Amino acid sequence: MWSPEREAEAPAGGDPAGLLPPEWEEDEERMSFLFSAFKRSREVNSTDWDSKMGFWAPLVLSHSRRQGVVRLRLRDLQEAFQRKGSVPLGLATVLQDLLRRGELQRESDFMASVDSSWISWGVGVFLLKPLKWTLSNMLGDNKVPAEEVLVAVELLKEKAEEVYRLYQNSPLSSHPVVALSELSTLCANSCPDERTFYLVLLQLQKEKRVTVLEQNGEKIVKFARGPHAKVSPVNDVDVGVYQLMQSEQLLSRKVESLSQEAERCKEEARRACRAGKKQLALRSLKAKQRTEKRIEALHAKLDTVQGILDRIYASQTDQMVFNAYQAGVGALKLSMKDVTVEKAESLVDQIQELCDTQDEVSQTLAGGVTNGLDFDSEELEKELDILLQDTTKEPLDLPDNPRNRHFTNSVPNPRISDAELEAELEKLSFSEGGLVPSSKSPKRQLEPTLKPL
Repeated sequence: MWSPEREAEAPAGGDPAGLLPPEWEEDEERMSFLFSAFKRSREVNSTDWDSKMGFWAPLVLSHSRRQGVVRLRLRDLQEAFQRKGSVPLGLATVLQDLLRRGELQRESDFMASVDSSWISWGVGVFLLKPLKWTLSNMLGDNKVPAEEVLVAVELLKEKAEEVYRLYQNSPLSSHPVVALSELSTLCANSCPDERTFYLVLLQLQKEKRVTVLEQNGEKIVKFARGPHAKVSPVNDVDVGVYQLMQSEQLLSRKVESLSQEAERCKEEARRACRAGKKQLALRSLKAKQRTEKRIEALHAKLDTVQGILDRIYASQTDQMVFNAYQAGVGALKLSMKDVTVEKAESLVDQIQELCDTQDEVSQTLAGGVTNGLDFDSEELEKELDILLQDTTKEPLDLPDNPRNRHFTNSVPNPRISDAELEAELEKLSFSEGGLVPSSKSPKRQLEPTLKPL
């Protein structure tokens, strides 16, 4: 399903059918309705009005995002959205509605909203509105002329954030002051034209993240130190550091140029020697030596300038640390405004007193209640010792092991010796019918007994 967000992800370029909503090529009736003009008022038919506006307004903004531009013109949009030789008749009404909602803003109004001293040099870059545009605005005519430039507010903010991140991640961020020409070169890919670049600077100025100053015919830009910090006005220190940086770059370019000249003189001397022109070779060598001496002098000056810049950068870091210390001391003083040693000691004494009171209460509660009975603990201990001694002297009356008392017959077991048992066995005789006692058996018969299990 088509949506402005998905269309915004498409690469910059024209408007091929694949990047437009499906009905652009498939639904002739729907597109005829969308290409027709709006009614004079929304009250006439709010459903048709909202349907057209819901189609064209997101499409206009997503088209600008995909193209990477923040400046719009009605004429450009009409050319971009041509279909089978027809142009949308309601685009002017769409732009008016976006202006009313604040999603678009006239370029001249945006410039006038930025209160800065450097806007004077930027006015000449932009085309002034024709007189009829000014008169139409004064008379209350809200029609959008085909050539009037409009600014996509949200896209401009995103572009300004992109330029700020680009500067922060570049070597130029070593110092907050940078030449406008160097910044323009850095942002060449993000800002397709000079007017867009100036609009981005105006937006950053509006957000108080940059300020611009003209110094000796050259414009310099000062950035805020942090992403959430506000930029401070350009002072003499900033101008001095900028001049030192320019001197460093000038000396570096001069040293590089002289190095190439010395190498050229050396090559000329070598060719003269090969050709047998000794005097010419000597002159080339002398020129090479003079050039090398100039290079040495320039290196000494360059080292001095770089040393000064290093000290300045170090002092700025020291200043940041000092400011942080100062802020920390102020916060500490504020937090300890009502705290003194006497108050702290008094507070500690009160805490100790309360802890002692709590300990006494705990001990009192742990003592329990005696219900009026007062026992002598020493007498109780003596009586307990006597009981323990008596218990150790008396033998314990323990029952027999139950496993040794299981008998099948309660008749006592008579004690018979082994000799008697052998005599009884000899008196026994065997018969066919069984075991029959002999006539010599003693009077006392062996009574059947059972041994305990």
